[in-house]
Order: sequence, then C-alpha cells, then structure tokens
Amino acid sequence: MSSTTTIRFGDWATLGAQATAIRTEVFVREQGVPAELEMDDKDAVCLHAIAYDGDGVPVGTGRLLPDGHIGRMAVLARARGTGVGGALLQGLMAQARTRGHAAVELSAQTHAAPFYTAHGFTLVGEEFVEAGIPHVDMRHGF
Repeated sequence: MSSTTTIRFGDWATLGAQATAIRTEVFVREQGVPAELEMDDKDAVCLHAIAYDGDGVPVGTGRLLPDGHIGRMAVLARARGTGVGGALLQGLMAQARTRGHAAVELSAQTHAAPFYTAHGFTLVGEEFVEAGIPHVDMRHGF
C-alpha cells in the first residue's frame, strides 16, 4: 500500500457500494454491530467520502449529514495509523465549512475520542451506549 491518500466525495448512489463494504468490514465484522443498525435511511441524504490509498484501493469512509454531523467514519485495519482517518476527517470538515456550518458534531466510539481530541474536538455531554458500544458526543467549532 502506498502512503498517498486521496479523498473522493459524492452521493450514496455513486459511493454507497464502497462505503458499505468498508463499514461492513469495520462495524459489522470487526465490532459486531448488527448490519441493520449500521445502514440507515440517512445515507441517502448525506455527502459521502471515500479514502483511497496510493494504489487506488478504497480504505476508509465517512459521511456528512445535512445538519453538519460527521458520521460513520471507518478505516480498514490495514490502513489504520497511516493518516487515512485524519485525511477523511479534515476533508469532511472542509466540506462542512464550505456548506456554511459554524461547527461540526459527531458521536465517537469512546476509544476513538483521543483521535478526535487531537483534531480539535471537545467532549459534549456524558458517555452513552449505542449498538452496544460506548460513545461520546464531540464538537469542533470553526
């Protein structure tokens, strides 16, 4: 795998198959989230992002909801620690700014909170459990 990451943005019709494959691997297979909880009707109205490694292979995904929430960030195990997650996050944040949002919010799995904190996010509220996994709400103002 090459170290160069590129991000492509698009709608669900264009990027849904790649996003589904990545999310299924990370959330359903690795973490045991029921597939019916992972895929939802919000996908149809989101801006989706796919990260590609230097060889053009899809290795990460995320989505931006119309209200400025970032969600469903997932990076395949073989690409973790290579900057893919940061590239996805920065790309989605830039898209939110372009849309005129003054801030972005997300619900992060608690173990991932330090990643988001390192990117300027702050905790908002108490820990909660979603799909059997502890989460925290986080926010980043522009």
